[in-house]
Amino acid sequence: MSRPRVDRVLETALYVEDLERSAAFYERVLGLRVMSRASRLVSVDAGHGSVLLLFLRGGSTEGTTFPGGWIPPHDATGHGHVAFAIGAATLDEWRAHLAEAGVAIESEVTWGRGGTSLYFRDPDGHSIELATPGVWEVY
Repeated sequence: MSRPRVDRVLETALYVEDLERSAAFYERVLGLRVMSRASRLVSVDAGHGSVLLLFLRGGSTEGTTFPGGWIPPHDATGHGHVAFAIGAATLDEWRAHLAEAGVAIESEVTWGRGGTSLYFRDPDGHSIELATPGVWEVY
């Protein structure tokens, strides 16, 4: 019997101190669209059917019950990481846009497969990466 296949990562979460500040950063700097807001989380359209969840740090440690079921508790501390895919042809535009937005590029890496990654920090210190094709074997 073969194992069922995972299609992709659907959502990823970062835990933040201030939901509105973080949502505004992802809207202003990355142009992502907020889909919903609640007292403990903001869901953000991260492109191509993927979702970035911004959870208020400590706001999900009890789990959540709603009419459709129960979501188990979760939380995290420290600085997380998320990478967003960008087109190789937009790399210079992104460098200029980040500078204009007052966001310092912390590091730039050119990978052996030909991809490039730009790294910077969000307001909570999470490591954010913009990556062009050629970073991974699958991208």
